[in-house]
Amino acid sequence: MRIYDIGSPKQIKNMSIPQLVELSNDIRSFLINSISKTGGHLSSNLGVVELSIAMHYVFDAPNDKLIFDVGHQCYTHKILTGRSRQFTTLRKKDGLSGYQKRSESIYDCWEAGHSSTSLSAALGYAIARDIKKENYEVVALIGDGALSGGMAMEALNDIGSKQKKMIIIFNDNNMSISRNHGGIEQRITSVRSSQIYRGIKHDIKSNLQTNKVGTSILNAMTSVRDIVKHDIINAGLFQDFNLDYIGPVDGHNISDLIKVLNTAKEHDGPIVVHVLTKKGKGYPYAEKDKGGKWHGVSPFDIETGRSLMKLPNDELTWSEVISRTLMDLARKDKNIVAITPAMAQGSKLLDFEKAYPDRFFDCGIAEQHAITMACGMAAGGLKPFVSVYSSFLQRAYDQINHDMARMDLPVVVGIDRAGLVGDDGDTHQGVFDISMLRSIPNLILSQPHDAKEAQNLLYTAFVSQKPFCIRYPRGNVHYDKVDQYELIPIGSWTRYDIGDKPICIVISYGYDVDNVIHKAKENNISMIVINARFFKPIDTKMIDELSSYDLPIYVYETDCKIGSLSSAILEYINTQKHILNTIGIEDHFVNHGSIRTLRIQEHIDTQSLFKEIIEND
Repeated sequence: MRIYDIGSPKQIKNMSIPQLVELSNDIRSFLINSISKTGGHLSSNLGVVELSIAMHYVFDAPNDKLIFDVGHQCYTHKILTGRSRQFTTLRKKDGLSGYQKRSESIYDCWEAGHSSTSLSAALGYAIARDIKKENYEVVALIGDGALSGGMAMEALNDIGSKQKKMIIIFNDNNMSISRNHGGIEQRITSVRSSQIYRGIKHDIKSNLQTNKVGTSILNAMTSVRDIVKHDIINAGLFQDFNLDYIGPVDGHNISDLIKVLNTAKEHDGPIVVHVLTKKGKGYPYAEKDKGGKWHGVSPFDIETGRSLMKLPNDELTWSEVISRTLMDLARKDKNIVAITPAMAQGSKLLDFEKAYPDRFFDCGIAEQHAITMACGMAAGGLKPFVSVYSSFLQRAYDQINHDMARMDLPVVVGIDRAGLVGDDGDTHQGVFDISMLRSIPNLILSQPHDAKEAQNLLYTAFVSQKPFCIRYPRGNVHYDKVDQYELIPIGSWTRYDIGDKPICIVISYGYDVDNVIHKAKENNISMIVINARFFKPIDTKMIDELSSYDLPIYVYETDCKIGSLSSAILEYINTQKHILNTIGIEDHFVNHGSIRTLRIQEHIDTQSLFKEIIEND
């Protein structure tokens, strides 16, 4: 069957095993060729080709709910559900999403760009099904890296308690984006290397080769699991959550996968199917990758594996600028440490790990833990730097608020991929961090307009000994290493006068400052351009000065308007001109006391309201 002829997963259900194997080879070749032209998530999709085929062979989507954790490994699922002809538009405007998308297909029942959500969603579906007395299977595919996310552990705990019928496919490829870290991974690794594990693999293989599929196999596997539960830590992990377990099974053997999934389908209650896959299977460069280079790729040459996207010699990515500066500062200060929640490759921290392995900490897909661990380090006298993508930082809002800012701990957070990120879509656009963080007391929030300012801001952040966030975008920037670091006054903006008689004022930030300046000069337009490099605190002295000019003011920003830089400016102008009288809690944390006492203390009681009304009358 030609890939372009597939319009529905029903078309594969009458295929023989050899035909399905041939289809898997064709899909793998298709993915390599297609992604080499468009870019996209390569390794994760190559690893689940056979597994995706087996899932659609056994289950009946869209009635049965197939949920892919993170969602970036759903390319084969998209092919089998009739979307192969759209792959030339992958991650392009109005084209095919790189993730499951409910508006794109009835086969996409769930969508996520962040990890560790599938199990909670699956339990929700199972509960809804049972309350509504409907009949369908719920299947969640989750990788071993995603199990390090606390949300997945919370879901396992609840699934074991509620005992709803559902299937958890545990995709064990010993990788998340890059090498996995943490206790869960160590437990799984101990299983992979054990003699008992290899013996059980053989026993299960023998069982699967028989024609007796069903309860007898399940019972046999369960009894084996019970016998060796103290040695087979993996099974014990799931049994600790009161979940039944089958596996491990070869994730590239379609025949075995179909038999095991059919067995799991007949099981009553929650069951884990442990599947072993190879990330990047079928493409040697991706198979050998241990650092995450081939997880998400730009267009590349298939023969050589070289990216077709090249940076100019004098440019680096913003992530590299920050990483190089961090390494230079760490060379001079042994208290500086680096933390990443499973994004060492993307955040360009692998060189830091090589240079300072005892000061580098990859805590897995656990943003909340990363922030609070950094807070503990800061309280213990270290100078932690946490690199995290803007869209993932959303998951750690409570920790930034409660642990970092409330205790006024000197943690530096590098907010990578801030602003629009493009291809990955709405789950990854980093446009909310400004509005999310501006309301938090004690916090400093900034963004450099060029590489020199980025270096000096990072230096300033460590010297300040305050909760300090530096956001920087995806993309590249001209780079020259600074000869000597300079302290940047916190809350200060800089001004550029273009031409002699300005017709307006433009306030912006990041690389758009230089873009505006260049465009103004190119069009011979005189204006005042402000580099608003701090979102919190803002430069109120400069705002006062600008407000005194009889010129229109434009706040040019490329992030969410609600709670943005313009909001901060308007709030300040309002306090000066009393356009709108506002009453509320000011920019600080409120300590304990009775509600009545605290309302009086914060001037938010009704008596304070009417006092202000009378005084302003």
